[in-house]
Amino acid sequence: MTDQTTLEQEMAAEQRHLDRVYARLAELRESAVRAERDGYRLARVGNFGALVERDATVFHAAQRRHALDAEHEGLVFGRLDLRDRQVLHVGRLGIRDENAASMVVDWRAPAAAAFYRATPAQPMGVVRRRMIQSAGERVTRIEDDLLDPGAAPPDMAVVGDGALLATLSRATGRGMRDIVATIQREQDEAIRSPGSGVTIVAGGPGTGKTAVALHRAAFLLYSDRSRYAGGGILVVGPSTVFVEYIASVLPSLGEDTATLRSLGTLFPGLTSSRTDPPEVAAVKGSLRMRRVLERAVRDAAPDGPAELRLLYRGQLLRLDRRELDGIRDRALPRGARRNEVRRAGFDGVFAALWAQARRLRIDRLPEQRAFEDEIAERPEFREFLKAWWPRLHPRHVLGWLARPDRLRRYAGGVLSGREIRLLEAAYRTLDTEGLTVADIALLDELDALLGKPMRPARARRDPFQLAGGVRELTTFADRQRAAREAARQRPEDYREYAHVVVDEAQDVSPMQWRMIGRRGRLASWTVVGDPAQTAWTGDPAELTRARDQALGRRKRHEFTLTTNYRNSAEIFAVAAAEIRRVDPDLRLPTAVRSTGVDPVELVVPAAELANTTVAAATEVLGEVEGTVGVITPVARRDEVAGWLGTLGAPRLQVVTSLEAKGMEYDGVVLVAPSEIRADPGSGVRTLYVALSRATQRLTTVDPTG
Repeated sequence: MTDQTTLEQEMAAEQRHLDRVYARLAELRESAVRAERDGYRLARVGNFGALVERDATVFHAAQRRHALDAEHEGLVFGRLDLRDRQVLHVGRLGIRDENAASMVVDWRAPAAAAFYRATPAQPMGVVRRRMIQSAGERVTRIEDDLLDPGAAPPDMAVVGDGALLATLSRATGRGMRDIVATIQREQDEAIRSPGSGVTIVAGGPGTGKTAVALHRAAFLLYSDRSRYAGGGILVVGPSTVFVEYIASVLPSLGEDTATLRSLGTLFPGLTSSRTDPPEVAAVKGSLRMRRVLERAVRDAAPDGPAELRLLYRGQLLRLDRRELDGIRDRALPRGARRNEVRRAGFDGVFAALWAQARRLRIDRLPEQRAFEDEIAERPEFREFLKAWWPRLHPRHVLGWLARPDRLRRYAGGVLSGREIRLLEAAYRTLDTEGLTVADIALLDELDALLGKPMRPARARRDPFQLAGGVRELTTFADRQRAAREAARQRPEDYREYAHVVVDEAQDVSPMQWRMIGRRGRLASWTVVGDPAQTAWTGDPAELTRARDQALGRRKRHEFTLTTNYRNSAEIFAVAAAEIRRVDPDLRLPTAVRSTGVDPVELVVPAAELANTTVAAATEVLGEVEGTVGVITPVARRDEVAGWLGTLGAPRLQVVTSLEAKGMEYDGVVLVAPSEIRADPGSGVRTLYVALSRATQRLTTVDPTG
């Protein structure tokens, strides 16, 4: 039997506790069911007092059973190790064992306050804070914060970023302890900055920007719950891989108050993880695309009718393309939303036909209203209206850009000839390969330009209404619970968030800032990023203008994190040398942790790349206890994943150099770094990101020939 890693041992310990909690939960639920059943039996006594006692007993037993059932999933999500060696598990509701000893502390209880409020600067008696993620009744992930390293016993195991701080704090010498204090102070100041306005956190790789952003969200939720849980918090990351990675870091608060989205999933109903080449992404992300899209939404629908021919009482009524275009233009003044003025377009057609009928002096011509009613009854006319001015989804209009003649007409004088050709090539495969992440922001812009079709509002359904008009018998608590549930339900395209967190903000394009800004008009903001890691190759002034427009004139609080505690000094030296190629004077964070292990650089013939990559990944898996990331050029991702599929290692993840943004691994195997560097736009910066993902081991494998 092989020895367990520290992570596996700690997860097994949490699983044992979770097993005891769920066993006790089952006992409590059975007790509640039994009490509910016994309560109904009280009615057999037959007097009024027994009926009152029955109602009270049944009500409280049913309420308890409902609470136990409702909070089953993710019941335990945190743990606090205190200075007095006491251990508290925090969860969705309080659970005690048969001896009345606490097994889980309700997150609303005063004893649980430190889980949200404790910081390294003010640990509130907490040595280690652990976040626990589970699926069903199984622990799937744990992540630690070491808040008081000086009070941590030597045998305290710490996993995640907390493990790095523990290593630093236990190192010999006063200098290392000072460094830990610096890290904690920098992060704590940003976490606890004012809830209003905009908090901007800058810092290089490994400085804890993401941890600051997520802990700040948790701090805001706890410090002003009614505001932030009521309005909601939106967390936006660069990729689906990144969002899945951070999903377990933000502690649950007993209900779905935080929404996590990647840039490719912000538009409702559509998802994309495919990326464009940087030069194409720069065109799609430019503010100039708004002018292109404005022209598109005013154009006639492709393959729509070029004229209207209608025989009325023996006379031909006819509207040609020029007349129809004029009607559409008059019904769609600048600033109007096409889907919302559809009725005005139809009225214009009716008016033009009525005017023509009067000019032709048609016999027995009725009044205008009767004439319109008569025309509207004809199926061929209704079909014409639907084809001439259809209800448009943003996806329809984006598809028009795949027609070169239309794209050139919309983009002429707005984009350069080269930029138009880039878009032509990109949209040539739209139907076969689907949307890219950059297209999602264009769809959101089109949605704002088109507006929503006018539809009658639907009445909210009464959850207690049964068939035949009968209403279910309910208690006051049932109705209150239903009201709270209805209040928490937000529309799919919710745009009234109280706080917006943008991570890896340096990669958000101008059009993406507009997309996020629509969801944060009422919000305060936390924006974190590192300009040195940007993949944006477009106009910097345009980017600044779009970001400032999204953030508005809110007061800004700016913080800079200066200590890299993720990478060993040996690993970060390689990454720093890379970024110095394009920015020799860039101020970089200081990597303070040394492992004495230099990165491994392998250069092999192209024919040996696959075998060498598999061997390198196998070796790194054997050297580290935690996760291993294999980072590839975008074009090689599926190929490399195929090589490594036989390893069957759950600790191993294959990601592209773009998906690696914001990620962290104990070990990294970087495939073909020279191919990443070769990109003329942001290649060096992207490679800098890839080289700075590892905490302990880094191996690069580059092909020759």
